[in-house]
Amino acid sequence: MDLALTGEQQALWDLARDFIDREVVPNAAEWDRREQVDRAIVGKLGEVGFLGMTLPEEYGGSGGDNLSYCLVMEELGRGDSAIRGIVSVSLGLVGKSIAGYGTEEQKRHWLPRISSGESLACFGLTEPDTGSDAASLSTRAARDGGDYVLTGSKMFITNGTWADVALVFARTGGPGPKGISAFLVPTDSPGFEHREIKGKLGLRGQSTGELILDGVRVPESARLGDEGVGFKIAMSALDKGRMSVAAGCVGLARGALEASVKYAGERIQFGKPIAGYQLVQEMLADMAVNTEAARLLVWRVADLIERGQPFGTAASMAKLYASENAVSAANLAIQVFGGYGYLDEYPVAKFLRDARVMTLYEGTSQIQKLLIGRALTGVNAFV
Repeated sequence: MDLALTGEQQALWDLARDFIDREVVPNAAEWDRREQVDRAIVGKLGEVGFLGMTLPEEYGGSGGDNLSYCLVMEELGRGDSAIRGIVSVSLGLVGKSIAGYGTEEQKRHWLPRISSGESLACFGLTEPDTGSDAASLSTRAARDGGDYVLTGSKMFITNGTWADVALVFARTGGPGPKGISAFLVPTDSPGFEHREIKGKLGLRGQSTGELILDGVRVPESARLGDEGVGFKIAMSALDKGRMSVAAGCVGLARGALEASVKYAGERIQFGKPIAGYQLVQEMLADMAVNTEAARLLVWRVADLIERGQPFGTAASMAKLYASENAVSAANLAIQVFGGYGYLDEYPVAKFLRDARVMTLYEGTSQIQKLLIGRALTGVNAFV
């Protein structure tokens, strides 16, 4: 793996950094306080091409490789993880699933809309009683002539109240993963409702919702892939999604480090900047080393995908390490800031609140350890 970025990749990284500094960083604190991101950011993300990355240009995507995608996710994570989540879910979980499993009609209908930001997508897997054990989901899709009728609910769905289409996983067969199918459900369908979830610890500006499907009817053409392959589609999406979360965590940790370095150089105690004290430097050094290590794990996943090699275990490693480091880095940043770090006048409190969920969604840290352990031993600890 060549760790040197190409000129095109470096230019994209610079573009992403400038965009985030201009459009996101100045607004992140206010969006967090009011628990509402300005929806105009979606169109701007589409205009700059971030909502179509890695998608084929023939379907309105902006192309590019997976490392370029990770560079953009890192910058979005540095600016505001709520914005990174919008892109990661609509493009990463749903758009890429359509590109990989969709019919020609589905690709031509949805991918240009997702890439431009005209339509947002959400990923309907988690349920009120089903989180880590996704294979036990209870939402049902019953055949009725040439249609399916979906009944059930989904919980903690990013973009849930903004999305125009939901990728819903529902049971079409018996118990277990082989009984699950996937459906592209327009959110304006009769019987489809959403409820916004407020009062979150972090990612407060991001639309997070509960989805209720009460006899939602969709045609067979809305099914993504064959019957019974829904669980495979979901797990494939989450493998790549973990790379995106990890890249965002690298950005979050980097943001915490950069803020800490700046503050430590300005804060005077006992007659000199606190950056001159060894224990403060130790915290900064720990943050820097661990964040660089997390970035290399992320880049390794992107490289494996580009080479067409298995990447699931590497994605679990990157997500585990980067998410845990994001929490640690944000916590150390508050320590560097002292009492001021406890105020939302400075960014580090938000970094910590946003980082905390990274160890939970798209597979908890404990689930990642089980996946890594199974890859090492060949023993399935899930059963």
